[in-house]
Formats: sequence, C-alpha cells, structure tokens
Amino acid sequence: MFIQTEATPNPQVLKFIPGRDVTGAGTREYRDAREAAASPLAAALFEIEGVTRVFFGADFVTITKGDGDLEWKHLKPHVLAAIMDHYVSGQALEGGANQDAAHGEGDYTGDAVQIVAEIKDLLDSRIRPSVAQDGGDILFDRYEPDTGVVWLQMRGACSGCPSSTATLKSGVENMLKHYVPEVTRVEQTL
Repeated sequence: MFIQTEATPNPQVLKFIPGRDVTGAGTREYRDAREAAASPLAAALFEIEGVTRVFFGADFVTITKGDGDLEWKHLKPHVLAAIMDHYVSGQALEGGANQDAAHGEGDYTGDAVQIVAEIKDLLDSRIRPSVAQDGGDILFDRYEPDTGVVWLQMRGACSGCPSSTATLKSGVENMLKHYVPEVTRVEQTL
C-alpha cells in the first residue's frame, strides 16, 4: 500500500491520501481523543504524540499537529504507520452515522427555504470540491433571513488556516453574493 502526502495551505496540517476510500461520502472530524473513540483509525491517530485534530474526507485524511516542537518529519512516519495498520486490519472506519447528515438543517419558511437550497447547492457543486483539494471542508451552518448573513463552518485543513478568512471573504462570500443576491455577507462559525 502506498500512501501519498500533500502539504496544505495550513502549515499545521498535512494531507494523507491512502489511494482507497476513507469515508466514501461525507466527512468526519474529531477534535480530541474522546470524540475519536467512535473510530478505530481516529483513536489510533490520537495516540500519536502531537496529533491534535483528525479529519476524514472521501478519499483522504488530514492531520493537525500542535504548535509544539514536533516537526512533520518526526510525526509523519507514525501517522503513515497508523493509517497502513488500519487498512491492513480491515476494520471499519467507525460505528456511528455520518456526522454531516443533519448539519445545517433548520426550520426555514417562505423565501428562505429556496435561498438556503441555493446556498447549499453552490457549496456542494462549486465550493466544497475546491476546499477538499486543500484537505478541508466547508459546511453550511445557518442563514439569517433578516440580515442576509450566511454562517459556515471550516473543517479539516481549513480550520484555523491562516488563509481561511481570505478564502471565506474573497472567494466564498463573493460567489454566494453573486449567485444569491439575498446574501449580504458570510461569517465563520466555530
């Protein structure tokens, strides 16, 4: 098994591509070892000193390391071994349901229903594929019909990335405002 690695715009995050499906569809994010207990692979990755966040995409894994002294050249072999061991073992990725299934669902009425549908469609068709190339994801959180503000959650390599604010404002906000005139601005939810 050959696992490729790619740098991401976030220097604290490295993208690992095992050449096999990871989630198949959807994404999963684990912010600590407690959350990771639902996934044998995520739990194994959190056992590695320096790992602070694990993100699974359809065909990749991104690992966030802490700000400490540990460099990628020391951390990377341990991560590669954990990923390889997981795939060789044949274990399932996790036992729970897709974390994204109900994300961003809300009670919208009137014109807001159509506006939210347009926002989600743009995110899924034009924005999320680009963000996934950098090892991250962007999810719809909510839309405020009274103000026109869209709240989005950045995940994976995009969470805490120095350039995520620029991506959100220059790229995502401009696109949403262009195609959905009711959108006045985009904000990041934590």
